Order: sequence, then structure tokens, then C-alpha cells
Amino acid sequence: MSDLNPCMSCGACCAYFRVSFYWAEAEDGGGSVPVHLTEPLTPFLRCMSGTNQRESRCAALEGSPGSATRCAIYENRPSPCREFAMSGEDGQVNEACNRARARYGLPPLYKDMLFHTSLEDATAELSRVQLPVN
Repeated sequence: MSDLNPCMSCGACCAYFRVSFYWAEAEDGGGSVPVHLTEPLTPFLRCMSGTNQRESRCAALEGSPGSATRCAIYENRPSPCREFAMSGEDGQVNEACNRARARYGLPPLYKDMLFHTSLEDATAELSRVQLPVN
């Protein structure tokens, strides 16, 4: 069994929730989120393209949710993505994660599952488990 947290290759949250953030997180506001992957919501808010619709899917998500996925802008992702806790991290369940996983027919993650990957170690493993960059 892998010690890698399943969140690191799942992507269900990226294809379920709207990802909205303060406009200045985008490149043209001094931030690092690629502006061409965002769309305006209000004069002060933007969202990741593809996430402000009924069938949400972030434009930066590559792959199929629930199998091998990767974020094309992982190092430059907006704050909601950085703040969304991996389910099981620090022994805590993220119920929002489980709702997204259910949408794709994936089983819920529990706090006592046998994975022990810290956020730093999981981040270091991204290139190993995710799809290769084209």
C-alpha cells in the first residue's frame, strides 16, 4: 500500500468546486496565477476558468478525476487551492473532499486511513505520481 495521500492524484475537488479568489492573486494584479486561466466574477473577485458553471472543472486540471491527475499551475495555484486541506492530513477528515469524491463515485477518505504523507513530502512526490507535462 502506498503511503502517498490519495488527494495528490485525485483531482475531484478541482472538478467539483468553484475556485474564487481576490483578483490581485492573478499575474496582472501582481500575483502568480496565470491570468489567461481566470475569469472575472465581480470587480474584486476572479475564479479559475471552468469552475463557475454547473459542471465545474478547473482549466488547470489535467487528467481524469479519481485517477492520475495533475495541476498544470501547482506552484502558482490560488489561495483556495493552497488552503484546501488534504483529507486525512493531521488526522482530520475534509468533508468537502468527500463530497467531491462522491460526485465521481470515489470512496470517502477517513482520518484513520493508512497514509502518512506530510504536505511537504506529498508535494515532493507530485512529479512522480501525476501525469507528465506535455
